[in-house]
Amino acid sequence: MTDRVPAGMAEALRLTRAGDLTGATALVQRLLRGESAAPPGAGPTIIDAEPLRVDASPDIPDAPPRRATAFKPGNAFKPGSAFAGRFHSGPRAGLGETLRGLAARAMPAGLDLGVGGLARPAADPLPDGASFTTASYDNAAGTRSYKLYVPANRRDGQPLPLVVMLHGCTQSPDDFAAGTRMNRLAEEHGCLVVYPEQPSSANAQRCWNWFNPADQRRGDGEPSLIAGITRRVMSDHAVDADRVFVAGLSAGGAAAVIMGAAYPDLYAAVGVHSGLPQGAAHDIPSAFAAMRQGGGAVGRPSARPVPTIVFHGDRDSTVHPRNGDDVIAQSGASAAGLRTTVEHGQVPGGHGYSRRIHTDASGLALCEQWTIQGAGHAWAGGSPAGSYTDPRGPDASREMLRFFLDAPRGRSAGR
Repeated sequence: MTDRVPAGMAEALRLTRAGDLTGATALVQRLLRGESAAPPGAGPTIIDAEPLRVDASPDIPDAPPRRATAFKPGNAFKPGSAFAGRFHSGPRAGLGETLRGLAARAMPAGLDLGVGGLARPAADPLPDGASFTTASYDNAAGTRSYKLYVPANRRDGQPLPLVVMLHGCTQSPDDFAAGTRMNRLAEEHGCLVVYPEQPSSANAQRCWNWFNPADQRRGDGEPSLIAGITRRVMSDHAVDADRVFVAGLSAGGAAAVIMGAAYPDLYAAVGVHSGLPQGAAHDIPSAFAAMRQGGGAVGRPSARPVPTIVFHGDRDSTVHPRNGDDVIAQSGASAAGLRTTVEHGQVPGGHGYSRRIHTDASGLALCEQWTIQGAGHAWAGGSPAGSYTDPRGPDASREMLRFFLDAPRGRSAGR
């Protein structure tokens, strides 16, 4: 890594670990306003676009708040503990949660935290005949590991759709798979799912480097690695080349946008959850600015726009909801001849939402935008077995896969 953390971030981390979240948040806010310059030799880049996901249990929707006291590394994290008391029910996001996520890295190794500070439930068991294996790919840009889910449902030997899933900051393929439940849906529909992994050696928080110019273009950096993994899976398995898709959360969502723009010949559709448009940032300061206020629909839609579905919570204070609008605008939703309809819905016992659909003259949906009312920075409808999920819906994974399989290239392939 050649980029550096804004000056004072080490002090912000120290304050966080000492339990002074108010002081740490104030310091980061000052840094983002440009009131301090980075000293020579500052630490590695941290663009942490994910809050620590600690909520009241879905089984106890009205769990009362707990008394707040300072967290000290090494304390057990359990209901009523000091650190747990600093959270309220419902997904939270923003600078405070980013700092809490940093502090959580100092917790004892092997401590698996879940909803309300309880141990996370186990992920879905692997069906008989399915596999979830690890491999790696390398090229001139480096090496990336990945996990591949091969379903037991092989569709009688027919070529299968492939979904590329790009995790968010601090996540892993196993965590992301558990939280999105995408493997379960892949089994249901007969799809392959591959989860490229960003290592901490490439980014301290394991974020995809969507803000680096070298990682925003075809044939270079991380896009070349992700595309290489995609093509490796396509060469090793019977994949329907007209039904290859890419999706991601937050930093992974921003990377998915980049992949769709850089490789429209490879990906038939893009799914973006709480992400940002391509080119929203070119360095660390502009990345924080884009996350805070929106990056704008940078650039014009490509000559060959890729169908895109976007999910964003309207109370996301980590990645501003305006970024979802910008992704849709960049995808070509405003192109002449498209018809726009808006639907409203309510998940029973969960979030309300609006769904804006942009269709062409033949009725094919080229863009969908889901705005989730009252939701923060978390995967909608996800499982508490993974991090950064909001079980109160709607089911982003199911809707993404539905959109993917209905995408124009997918339809023309005769699924």
